[in-house]
Amino acid sequence: MIPTLERSPLGYARTCGVLYLAIIFLGIFGELVVRGSIVVAGDPSSTANRLLASEFLWRSGIAGDLLMHVLDVPTIVIFYLLLRPVSESLALLSTALNLVQTAVLAMNKLSLLVPVFLLDGPGYLGVIPTPHLHVLSYISIKAHGYGFAIGLVFFGFTCLVRGYLIFESDYFPKVLGVLLQVAGVSYLLNSFALLLAPSFAQSISPGVLVPALVGELSLAMWLLTKGLNVERWTQRVQS
Repeated sequence: MIPTLERSPLGYARTCGVLYLAIIFLGIFGELVVRGSIVVAGDPSSTANRLLASEFLWRSGIAGDLLMHVLDVPTIVIFYLLLRPVSESLALLSTALNLVQTAVLAMNKLSLLVPVFLLDGPGYLGVIPTPHLHVLSYISIKAHGYGFAIGLVFFGFTCLVRGYLIFESDYFPKVLGVLLQVAGVSYLLNSFALLLAPSFAQSISPGVLVPALVGELSLAMWLLTKGLNVERWTQRVQS
C-alpha cells in the first residue's frame, strides 16, 4: 500500500527536494550551457552559425526545458500538500500561480524551435535572403527571453505566497520562507525591468537573479536532506 501524505510527510518532502534540484539543474543547463554558449547578444549571424553548428545541443536544451516543466507538476502538487495545513486557500493560490507559470514557459519553447525551422528548413525558404533568416531567428530567440520573463512574473508571486506559508509553518525553518520571498522579489524585479526598462534590466542582469538561485537551492537542499519536522507537521494537521 502506498503511504498517505499524513503517514509519510518526510518522504514526500525529500521527493520534492529531488525534483526541485533536478528542475534547478535542468534550468541552468538550458539557460547557461545551451543558450549561453550559442546566443551572441546583438549578433544574429553569429548566433545562427553557432546554432547550426550545435543543433543537437540546441534541441537538447529544448528537450531539457520540457522535462523541467514536466517535473514542475509533481513538485507543485507536493508543495500544495505539504503547505495546505498552514492555509489551504493560500496553498491553492500558490499552486494556481505556479501552474500558470509552467504552462506559459512550456508554450514558450515554440519560440526556440522557430530558429531551427528557419535556419535548417525546407527549400522554399531559399526565397528569403540568408541575413533575413538570421534576423528572424534571432528575433524569435529574443521573444523567448521575454516569454520567459512573463512566466517568471507568475513564479515571482508564487515564491512570495509559498515563502509566506513556509515562514508561518512550524515545520520548516523561517529563514527558508524569507529566502524564498527574496527570490520572488528578485524574479519580479528582473521581469518587470525587462518589460518596462530593458536597458536597466541589462545593467542588473544576471546579478539580480543570484538571490533567486540561493533561495531556491537552499529550499531544495533542505527538503532533500532534512525534509520537515514531522512532529510539528502532525500537530498542524490535527489542529
